[in-house]
Amino acid sequence: MNINRIFSRWVITFVSALTVVACQSSITGPSETAALDLPVATEVLEPIEIEEVNDMPQSNDQIFVEIPERSGPRTETSGSVPHVQIGVEPVEAVNEELYRLAFALPGVENRATIVSLPGARGMWLADEVAIVHPEVIVSGREFAHIHPDGSLHVSLPFERALEAVEKGWAERHPWADERDGWDGLVMLFTPQSMEELDVTIQLIIDSYNHVTGLDIQISDLNP
Repeated sequence: MNINRIFSRWVITFVSALTVVACQSSITGPSETAALDLPVATEVLEPIEIEEVNDMPQSNDQIFVEIPERSGPRTETSGSVPHVQIGVEPVEAVNEELYRLAFALPGVENRATIVSLPGARGMWLADEVAIVHPEVIVSGREFAHIHPDGSLHVSLPFERALEAVEKGWAERHPWADERDGWDGLVMLFTPQSMEELDVTIQLIIDSYNHVTGLDIQISDLNP
């Protein structure tokens, strides 16, 4: 059984609950601690008090690296919650490099997600890393997560999120307009080559810098 089918099985398991959540969301919208990919949260996730302390230099003025147009047809997605790709398989070597680079970011821990489907890996900020934009984090200190198929949910500055969508690298989350701070919440599509991975990693770094106020460059991950 391949990894995409395993992930799809989880989606099918929850599909009966999806209608309930869709109805609830249309009435009240997502809660402060809603899970991004779970039709029904398995536990109540309490917001965590975030202490903004860090000795590392910070900058709130991000300068973005230009990204190209993504070639090929646009990735098909569910378009709803759970927000997932359809029929996409990761390329093993690319996926391994994705994990290596993503978790090479300073102070990012590889943990089981607390906001996505089982099998996804949360990108959790260690306690010593300051968070300057806590409003963009869904729960805890998980600022992004990687799905088993190699796609990710990340929070970007709004203008950068729109650019990533327009150039074919991402899709806004269905709840992006439902809560203050979530307007830059997107799903980055699975990179299918090392060249595509370069862009994906750049966007992950943009998210990391946005959340932490740091100024990490992609060259910092490949000393």
